[in-house]
Amino acid sequence: MWMPVPSFLLLSHIALVTASTITKTTRPHIIFILADDLGWSDVGYHGSNIKTPNIDRLASEGVKLENYYVAYQCSPSRSLLMSGRYMTHTGLQHLAIAMMQPACLPLDEVTLPQKLKQYGYSTHMVGKWHLGFYRKECLPNYRGFDSFLGFYQAMGDYYYHNVSTGPFNGWDFRRDDDVIAQEYAGKYSTHVFAEEAESVIRNHDTSNPLFLYLSFQAVHTPLQVPSIYSDMYKDLIPDNEEQRIYAGMTTCMDEAIGNVTRTLVRSGLWENTVLIFSTDNGGLHLLGSNWPLRGGKGTLYEGGVKGVGFVNSPLLSDHVRGTATNELIHMSDWFPTLVRLAGGTLIGTKKLDGYNQWETISQGAPSVRQEMLLHLDPLYTAIKNTKNDKWADNAFFNITTRAAIRKGAWKLITGAAGNSSWMAPPGSNKKSIHPESRNGKVVQLYNIDDDPLEQTDVSDDNPGIVEDLLQCLGRYYKDSVPPFFPQQDVKHANPALHNNAWSPWE
Repeated sequence: MWMPVPSFLLLSHIALVTASTITKTTRPHIIFILADDLGWSDVGYHGSNIKTPNIDRLASEGVKLENYYVAYQCSPSRSLLMSGRYMTHTGLQHLAIAMMQPACLPLDEVTLPQKLKQYGYSTHMVGKWHLGFYRKECLPNYRGFDSFLGFYQAMGDYYYHNVSTGPFNGWDFRRDDDVIAQEYAGKYSTHVFAEEAESVIRNHDTSNPLFLYLSFQAVHTPLQVPSIYSDMYKDLIPDNEEQRIYAGMTTCMDEAIGNVTRTLVRSGLWENTVLIFSTDNGGLHLLGSNWPLRGGKGTLYEGGVKGVGFVNSPLLSDHVRGTATNELIHMSDWFPTLVRLAGGTLIGTKKLDGYNQWETISQGAPSVRQEMLLHLDPLYTAIKNTKNDKWADNAFFNITTRAAIRKGAWKLITGAAGNSSWMAPPGSNKKSIHPESRNGKVVQLYNIDDDPLEQTDVSDDNPGIVEDLLQCLGRYYKDSVPPFFPQQDVKHANPALHNNAWSPWE
């Protein structure tokens, strides 16, 4: 039975076990919760009117990651998490994996669950995969997960678990290799995923540590939610049904997180658990809110690549609980951080781009990361007019290439950055701000420490910084693999050829 969690009950349970003594030799259980398309300001603790009491409480009792970066959209961000390597090293730097595309996270990449299994972890995945499925070897069960319940594609119907594109339609809901969409028809996916996660926790053999990757479908489109959740916002958002549904989807996911966390407590696992919450990218314009950050999902501005994230665990030092860190942390850092936390080594992996950030998170130590490649896509060269940019003929990097890099306080953007507006939160009395055309000026430089909203391009005043960052981008480009973005295989991927389910076809 689906039951909301009373806030006082969960809080009191967590407070009791947090005081327990944790042995340093015990490998912790790791719960990684990933939201889909959740915007910076879609959570209460960032000022949203959307009700997210469980997320807010967990964040307030843990460590909020306020200088945390993800990729600009789905598949690239998930590849960072699973491989610990920049998309430029996996070939997934150009857009998300399309529905009928013969592509996946390269099979020679060691994944996070594969690595954790080497150290005795039971590994389970629930929810959205979106790292390719054209071959069975690409699937979660073949990439390190002992069990999987979820779907392969970017999106789908929340109730009937099918995905359509043009004339093609197929089921996309499985338990391991078995299609179970019809069995779950009419059941809302956020509820199904939370219930499955709770079942995994309750049935876990505590002689082994647990890794649970709970990758929600919410709050990605299509906009669907039981009316009990959207009706909460009739008064707050009276004139926009889509935004009411979106808010309800967020609150429903928050409730699910509360139920999962309650099950961890009641099962006795919480006292030795590290829980990570993250979004995969910024919120979608006109639905999610990234205010006051600039841009949103699919852009290289902060609203697209700065993510909501926090860590909660009894293993955190007392002096960091209830704090926020502004140290630089990147999605790729989870791989080495969690492997080291599990007592493992990185022997057997390719060279990682992530860093072990556990001391930063759990002790408040300075970040070991001073630089991060946010994006570099040589196939995306929409910018043609560079006549007014003095860096057009620089010797280091092609400024028409869509790219972004952060180094210390500085952030450089080249190419087509995407929608550059500051979009007001839905239901607020604030007004969106739309900047004027840049008129052929391509390179943008911002001091994020001084200007976190990216309001003032200071590239003209800091030519030395621009040159240094262009050189950095040039080095990253030389060290990259070509983007792998093949044509969609409409002939063979058609679900009608595979019992009306989206399935491997090679």
